[in-house]
Amino acid sequence: MFRDDLLAGKRILITGGGTGIGLSIGRRYLSLGAELVICGRREQVLAEAAEELQRDTGGRVSFKACDIRDAAQVDALLDWAWTEGPLDGLVNNAAGNFIAQSETLSPRAIDAVLGIVLHGSAYMTIGCGRRWLAAGRRASVLSIITTYAWTGSAYVVPSAMAKAGVLAMIRSLAVEWGGRGVRLNAIAPGPFPTAGAWERLVPKPELAAAFEAKNPLKRAGRHEELANLASFLMAEEAAYINGEVVTIDGGEWLQGAGQFNFVGSMMSQADWQALKPRK
Repeated sequence: MFRDDLLAGKRILITGGGTGIGLSIGRRYLSLGAELVICGRREQVLAEAAEELQRDTGGRVSFKACDIRDAAQVDALLDWAWTEGPLDGLVNNAAGNFIAQSETLSPRAIDAVLGIVLHGSAYMTIGCGRRWLAAGRRASVLSIITTYAWTGSAYVVPSAMAKAGVLAMIRSLAVEWGGRGVRLNAIAPGPFPTAGAWERLVPKPELAAAFEAKNPLKRAGRHEELANLASFLMAEEAAYINGEVVTIDGGEWLQGAGQFNFVGSMMSQADWQALKPRK
């Protein structure tokens, strides 16, 4: 789809880059000539991902464990990343989410999602932006959000709150920083199956089947489709796109707002009880 050197010379950090969508985007970036930095909370997962990516693509990957909910850890990560040269791009991909009846949510559960998605994305974006602006360096930020950032959705309220905040951030900073060489955009994916996340979001096979097919195309997205979009938005050829959100969901949100509104009609009270953490 793209020339092989589309992202050559770019050094890009992906949060949550050791698994799922982040891993798929990283693999595509490497195949297009970028150098990759990945972070996440589990160092062993990152090490295995880095080895896999380098073996598959021949590209250069560095990694460091970081809990992006902790601003001090984020700052230390960015200082470490910059020791080998400045970054040119950031992908805010790390996320936390689960389905739950909202009246059962504890403050800790709410904070867990907001900490990763909203606070972590803000710490990363502001930290990178501060360094880029001080150096007068052109750069790009891409945040992975969701269509319920603007529609809202039942049963994933903390995630909806957090993603809406990230959307507000990228639109605000696109205006504030765009004229200084830093542009910010977002992608709003529909269903793109990933191990781990799927079990938390659609724990029953019939839920997964309904979730993946409730769009006009009647299928889930393929990771390479999302990775190609992420590559385009990170490339210099997309340099006039700033403050935009590109939806890639097969037309799902147009068909019906609120990705998880359907869950209530398909989950019994026993199913909800089974999802509660064991003490």
